[in-house]
Amino acid sequence: MFDGRPDITSLPDLAEGAGRVGPVRTRMPIYVDLLPPCNNACPAGENIQEWLRLIKENEPEAAWRQLVRDNPFPAIHGRVCYHPCETACNRVELDSAVSIHSVERYLGDLAIERGWTFSAPRNNTGYRVLVVGAGPSGLSAAYHLARVGHEVEIRDAGELPGGMMRYGIPEYRLPRDVVDAEIRRIQDLGVKIALNHPVQDLLEEQRSGRFDAVFIAIGAHLSKRVEIPSMDAGKMVDAVDFLRNVASGEKPKIGRRVAVYGGGNTAMDAARVARRMGAEEAVIIYRRTQEQMPAHAEELADAEREGVKVHWLRTISEVSEQIEVEIMELDEWGKPRGTGTYEKLPADTVIMAVGQVADTGFLRNIPGLRFVDDVVQVDPATLMTDVPGIFAGGDAVPSERTVTIGVGHGKKAAKRIDAWLNRRQEAPKIKHPIVGFDDLNLWYFGDHPRSIQHELSPAERVQDFGEVVAGLTNEEAEFEARRCLSCGNCFECDGCYGACPEDAIIKLGKGHRYRFDYAKCTGCATCYEQCPVHAIEMIAEK
Repeated sequence: MFDGRPDITSLPDLAEGAGRVGPVRTRMPIYVDLLPPCNNACPAGENIQEWLRLIKENEPEAAWRQLVRDNPFPAIHGRVCYHPCETACNRVELDSAVSIHSVERYLGDLAIERGWTFSAPRNNTGYRVLVVGAGPSGLSAAYHLARVGHEVEIRDAGELPGGMMRYGIPEYRLPRDVVDAEIRRIQDLGVKIALNHPVQDLLEEQRSGRFDAVFIAIGAHLSKRVEIPSMDAGKMVDAVDFLRNVASGEKPKIGRRVAVYGGGNTAMDAARVARRMGAEEAVIIYRRTQEQMPAHAEELADAEREGVKVHWLRTISEVSEQIEVEIMELDEWGKPRGTGTYEKLPADTVIMAVGQVADTGFLRNIPGLRFVDDVVQVDPATLMTDVPGIFAGGDAVPSERTVTIGVGHGKKAAKRIDAWLNRRQEAPKIKHPIVGFDDLNLWYFGDHPRSIQHELSPAERVQDFGEVVAGLTNEEAEFEARRCLSCGNCFECDGCYGACPEDAIIKLGKGHRYRFDYAKCTGCATCYEQCPVHAIEMIAEK
């Protein structure tokens, strides 16, 4: 009996639309593999989703071996990478990003604990490659080259390998035993590292060592200079020198009050180290605003937790018994300009952290190399310079200067050097489309809060150089891996198999996914509409 109330579901307009199915199928489902945003964002090119999957399958060693196919430093990266993968993670839109870096650290630490080693190369190609610089980029390139059978020698000016991983990143963020362990594995592959060996004449080193190719991977170890009138030059030190000296075991006298000039990550590290070296007051002076600061927000937050103060829109104009700073303001283009108003700040030491440059002077006599300021110009697709057989990466080329980008350059250069040595043309790699949050059907996933790494209290931190952030337990790491949404790739949830009204989906067994029986499929799209990870697309019937 009609009671006057409308139906909840309106009837379809058969004159204007079409039903989900008909006598002739007009569309059909196919399985697809799309690119997860975390994988796409990783500068080291890791297959993050796959190693997270292997942890979920309780195969941690297989997960580690998947990870180190792309990056030999998981314990290091899990501590110092600024994890752009997490910024890109689709789960941000659901509750919070998967803590990818902490799971990566877990795998790296587990590998060190259990003594996992890299598989030896299957053959020796007979080619020899010289790498200049034992920092993240040079070590990464050496690792990938050694894995395909090339003989690799690294020449480095330092007393110990690691570059800025050892001498620029403080130990409270990156313990040196972790650096040593992950570098030792690369040496165990047969990579030779000659230390205290600054390269002065690259072409002569190449000729005398009979090297077939060269990879330049020098770091940005020289501080930029800023001319500031000073009546007491002894009060001013370079941030890079300061961090290197402390990392080498020295205890520089800095007094009770320290001012750091700059707004990058190096400035944050210098201020935090100063607190650990006994400074009661550590202030950062930066000529722009917090929004314009190049340092990562988490670095600033950690510094402030440890008692570091920041004076925004200030620039040092003179250093004497006190430091004189001019108050700045932003013009209509957002650039700082002086106001003519000054103030005095007490400081026993001023640490200059206004940026670093690469020491590429020894390369200037090589015919054909091009430079812009301190960096070598390379083909961005191959990382080869204009001189055949000489490649460059990391801080030596135009790019952001981070450990992860350096490691990614090393991997890319190794592939290109291998192709060049073997006279092989590398076809451009075509990526799958990136899957976004709106492409997912989230019926399968509930809210699960992110695992939080335990940290020392601010009072405990500044007592010494003990590691501030702890790792995850086995249970926490597995839980965090399970938070991965497997964006764009089937993880065999059986959703399509259970939802199909025509029994048109065939299970192929664990690890083999499914296939469609198109003789039964009507093209109703039920499988597509319920797939939580968008591993099914509907395409027009041919």
